Amino acid sequence: MAEETKYTEDNIRSLDWKEHIRMRPGMYIGKLGDGSSPDDGIYILLKEVLDNCIDEYVMGAGKTIDITIKESVVMVRDYGRGIPLGKVVDVVSKMNTGGKYDSRAFKKSVGLNGVGTKAVNALSSSFHVESNRESKSAAAKFEYGNLVDQEAISSSSRRRGTKVTFIPDSSIFKNYRYRLEYVERMLKYYVYLNPGLTIDLNGVKFHSENGLKDLLEDQTNPSDLLYPIIHLKGEDIEVAITHSRSQYSEEYHSFVNGQHTTQGGTHQAAFREALVKTIREHFGKNFEASDIRKSIISAVSIKVMEPVFESQTKTKLGSTEIGEGMTSVRSFVNDFLGTQLDNFLHKNTETAEAIRRKIMQAEKERKELSGIRKLAKERAKKASLHNKKLRDCRVHLGDLKKDRRLESSIFITEGDSASGSITKSRDVNTQAVFSLRGKPLNTFGMTKKVVYENEEFNLLQAALNIEDGMEELRYNNIVIATDADVDGMHIRLLIITFFLQFFPELIKEGHLYILQTPLFRVRDKKQTFYCYSEQERRDAIDKLSGKPEITRFKGLGEISPDEFKYFIGDDIRLDPVMMDKNTTTEELLEFYMGKNTQDRQKFIIDNLKVELDFIDELAE
Repeated sequence: MAEETKYTEDNIRSLDWKEHIRMRPGMYIGKLGDGSSPDDGIYILLKEVLDNCIDEYVMGAGKTIDITIKESVVMVRDYGRGIPLGKVVDVVSKMNTGGKYDSRAFKKSVGLNGVGTKAVNALSSSFHVESNRESKSAAAKFEYGNLVDQEAISSSSRRRGTKVTFIPDSSIFKNYRYRLEYVERMLKYYVYLNPGLTIDLNGVKFHSENGLKDLLEDQTNPSDLLYPIIHLKGEDIEVAITHSRSQYSEEYHSFVNGQHTTQGGTHQAAFREALVKTIREHFGKNFEASDIRKSIISAVSIKVMEPVFESQTKTKLGSTEIGEGMTSVRSFVNDFLGTQLDNFLHKNTETAEAIRRKIMQAEKERKELSGIRKLAKERAKKASLHNKKLRDCRVHLGDLKKDRRLESSIFITEGDSASGSITKSRDVNTQAVFSLRGKPLNTFGMTKKVVYENEEFNLLQAALNIEDGMEELRYNNIVIATDADVDGMHIRLLIITFFLQFFPELIKEGHLYILQTPLFRVRDKKQTFYCYSEQERRDAIDKLSGKPEITRFKGLGEISPDEFKYFIGDDIRLDPVMMDKNTTTEELLEFYMGKNTQDRQKFIIDNLKVELDFIDELAE
């Protein structure tokens, strides 16, 4: 019989505020990551500081926010009221301390629990805060959450406001770097939700006058809009609605008190329900909900008293009421759309007719696909039972909490050897594997019918659970893991084409990635280096004494499971698949997957030269 573990007073331990945050960072900022995903921890740190600046703007103090990001150093400066000078240290280092506990000062604030800047402080190797107000200033400097210097209150001629400078701790956020594309998208959402606010990032200004209407215009190519954007505003609510000519699925951007709720919540569910109800009543027909919402592109923003979110990172609203003892979120959204959208459609008959025709077209397509969809679902269910293609992770097998979905990934692999290596070396808690058989079909120009008729795509769609939209997406990160050779690149392109053609919001919302795997292994008897480029190979050789052993990996199947675990663990390298905002999906697919145009031939030749030069370097 195993010896009983002793449990005494010595086992009881109290952690101070910073120790608890550093030991359990996921409780405060979600997942860590390295900056390759828009919801990685380093962006949450920036967001937590920014939320305080936004709250100042909402309270009528300060119309500009300055941000600089230079490598790992982040500076955020607002021109609000400034932290009360006698509380500068407490506000950033004492739990349950902050102005947001006083609802008179912050009626509808983004962050109400007073944890945000404390988490930034604790998870930064360097954190400096300075407050200026009433011609005086105070400042404090911390390292790893420990106070190392404090400036007494003194006279100051600087403009009022708060300045925070921090460096994320590299021992927690390993190999991280800020991708300005993600930061820019975050800042755009802030200005869309706060018309009149200006945010300056490294000298580039972001500003909006038309709120959510600007958001949809920025997200969508004008030629793809079925009708002009419907923009409706009321007290504590704003919506923007249009339909895409080419997109198949639904696309929603939802916000609460200025917070981008990427996982939706009660307000987004209420919006989807209210939209269907209003359209049915306006036309006097009981249209299918899926037909009404097909191809919709929309945004909804509401303000709620003391909102309740389902996690510290505030990505999903859990509140059911607008305020204590007040109207439910569902009734509030229903009443607003039922009146304002209906009035709009009565006054704008061309838009109403365009919506009606879109619904009728969706109904026709749905009926044409109904039989094949039923068969496809049965095949997918049967395949799932026999676990032929998908090796799932425990997040989706009921063994772990659902709130760990942000950490979940699925690797789309080619061939048995590659999928076998990843399956054996993965983290079974959060990493799943989907194995492709052969090269996927080129879906450019095809209709949604092919998704159900093609076994690979039908099963992939079922594994991701995206047939009816992104709300129930099962994995936060979808990672294409193919060989870095011509065939692997082609398969990679075909998978991206599939997502662009039928599920572009997966890419728009930052869920799709390419797995980087090392090209070389350089080692001697004491050390081993895995190198992802020719420069890294050279650097590794310089670090080793004597003649090293150099292995060139030609494919994923050549990498053993024991080695693979290093490439998909804490040090995983992911390249996000991003769309150029100036290029439409149609233009992108036509260029890469359409007929061989002269432009594409020139592109291939130019890039082939770069690849050949690299091969020549390897030969040397």
